[in-house]
Amino acid sequence: MTETTLFEILKKYNQQHITDNYVNLTGEKQKQFLEGLHGVNLDLVFKIHENFVHKKGLPVHSGNIRPASVISIPKTKEEKVQREKAKQLGESLIRKHETAVSIVAGGQGSRLDFDGPKGTFPVSPIKKKTLFQLFCESIRASSIRYDTEIPLLIMTSHENHHDTVKFFNDHKFFGLDREQVHFFQQGRLPSITPQGKLILKDETNIFENPDGHGGSLKALHDSGLLTRLINKGVTELFYCQVDNPLATVVDPLFLGYHRMENAEISTKAVRRKSIDEKVGVCVSLNDKSAIIEYSEMEAKDMCALDENGNILYWAGNTAIHMLNLGFIKRLNYHGFALPYHRAVKHIDTIAQDGKKAKVIGWKFETFVFDAISFAQKACFVEVAREEEFSPVKNKEGVDSPETAHADMVNLHKGWLESAGVAVPPGIKIEINPLFALDREELSTKLKGKNIEIREDAYFG
Repeated sequence: MTETTLFEILKKYNQQHITDNYVNLTGEKQKQFLEGLHGVNLDLVFKIHENFVHKKGLPVHSGNIRPASVISIPKTKEEKVQREKAKQLGESLIRKHETAVSIVAGGQGSRLDFDGPKGTFPVSPIKKKTLFQLFCESIRASSIRYDTEIPLLIMTSHENHHDTVKFFNDHKFFGLDREQVHFFQQGRLPSITPQGKLILKDETNIFENPDGHGGSLKALHDSGLLTRLINKGVTELFYCQVDNPLATVVDPLFLGYHRMENAEISTKAVRRKSIDEKVGVCVSLNDKSAIIEYSEMEAKDMCALDENGNILYWAGNTAIHMLNLGFIKRLNYHGFALPYHRAVKHIDTIAQDGKKAKVIGWKFETFVFDAISFAQKACFVEVAREEEFSPVKNKEGVDSPETAHADMVNLHKGWLESAGVAVPPGIKIEINPLFALDREELSTKLKGKNIEIREDAYFG
């Protein structure tokens, strides 16, 4: 951004306080200020602000809401046959190089009291492998199993891009081919006061925030990676967030259901633990599939029970999706299609006298699951929470490293017990994806072997 362009925008939107701050800076600091605005769409944030001002007081979601139609965990013989067909279809698509993996990793580990990108957080119960390492090992193992090379896309942020790339380089990409891994940055938007004023973070920067996980679909397009994948013959993109170590990043069953349903976007769902669980909810809204964020769903619906006393809207969003690449391309045809959501935050700023102050700010972001409402067909697939969903979000308590460790141990303990191996209480188990990707592979490898476990055990 040039100085002339900056002044034109600030004058257009009555941002005299930013102009005053800029003209009082030294030449070098003015240069830093302009460089900090590289890639930031100021016009967009004022347009979004105006839309929210005009929509003030209107409900975020309204209309006829019903429980979502979900492909449930198979119970009948027919369902199990369909499941096997879906798995075989998914495996064939993987072998034909039609699948890539995208991991959203723009966040820092601040809520975990960890200094660094969240993907570099050590999470496995015995070897303390990082989230990134676990995902990379799973992709390596899947590439070997299906005799293919699966592209891995890592979405970073302006804040952690350099550290993330350096981490992969320092660890030699965890055995993946460097050409197999692609990094791209999500966009960012300034925060703004309810009165429409930009907020100074310090004298050379305005306050910005990432544009949400939905921004990954825009950044994928803008970076050119989407076109490159399509040109290579990739048709489907597996999507997950970096904080879920149980996510199966190359899942032929999920891919198969997605293709059998002719879905443009599919979502894995788990049964909500309680009416208070902070997860988005899979629903039918005005006869179309949708996910409503827990903070935007009416309380009466979040708490609704069926005739048996069970949670009516039970299907919780895991943030694990499968997206068709042609669909992502369509979302970007005439500007990015996904709507923006608003969060109200207390933001530290500097006042005109240079002293620190706090202001109320609006933060705007997009949610990837809003793409569902734009799809011609969407699909929800139920999975077992204990096998696929244990996010690491908090330092302690719910969704913490402690709960993830327990879930990883219990999962691998169950695999061993399925293979006929007894595991004493209190023993930690960890299984390298390169040793076994699932319980079936583990049972095959251990068949006929007499294994006795007396202490913490790592299979790798």
